[in-house]
Amino acid sequence: MTAHTLRYYERVGLIQPVGRARNGHRRYSEADEAWLHFLHCMRATNMPIRAMQRYAELRELGDATSEERRKILEDHQAEIAAQIVELQKAHALLTHKIANYKKIERRIRIHGPELEEPEVECDTEVATSF
Repeated sequence: MTAHTLRYYERVGLIQPVGRARNGHRRYSEADEAWLHFLHCMRATNMPIRAMQRYAELRELGDATSEERRKILEDHQAEIAAQIVELQKAHALLTHKIANYKKIERRIRIHGPELEEPEVECDTEVATSF
């Protein structure tokens, strides 16, 4: 994680300020590193900063907030599952298109070019824009 990201996370309350070494470098504990890893994973899955902030606030309040924290994670997990479904559809479309181009390339090498490529439709908005 970059120093810029760490400063930003401190500024928005995702991490608490930590001690520093004599040279000014931040000194993180193993627990801090585990929390930073969790934050990194959540950002990698596009969890909104506001949801991360709410989760961090609840985390600071302790075990009494476990139900609400679990709900935040379950909601995010459901969003990821929906994204995975859409990505799988797009992946299948790409696999089909790539296979089609390979067939066209083989046909060109053997018989010469044809006028147009047959198109395939996808039922997702994202995957239909070529």
